[in-house]
Amino acid sequence: MPYTVQGQELETDDLGYLIEADYSDEVVEVIAAAEGLSLTERHWEVIRYMRDEYREHGQTPNFRHMLKGVNAFWPEADSKALYELFPMGPAKQAAKVAGLPQPFGKGGY
Repeated sequence: MPYTVQGQELETDDLGYLIEADYSDEVVEVIAAAEGLSLTERHWEVIRYMRDEYREHGQTPNFRHMLKGVNAFWPEADSKALYELFPMGPAKQAAKVAGLPQPFGKGGY
C-alpha cells in the first residue's frame, strides 16, 4: 500500500508503514487520510513528539513510554484520550501517521 505524496510514490512495508522516515507535513496528511483520521492540533502534538523520539532514539516509544512522554505537554492525557486520537493503537498508529517506520516488536523502547 504505497502512498503518493506530491506525485512521488513512497515505499511501505506490508502494514503500510514507510520503509524510511519522512518528516514532511504532506506525508502526515496523506497517511492520516488513508487511516480515516481527521487531524486536530492534539494529533499534531503527538506526531511531533513521536518524530522527536524517533530522531533521538532511532525508534518510537512503546505505549507506556509514549503516555509518559505525552504527559509532559498534555498532563491530562490518559490511555482513553490517546485511543480517541489513534483508535488502532496509539503507539503504532501514531508512528505510522507520523511517517515513521514500523515500531520494533511490541512498540519500541
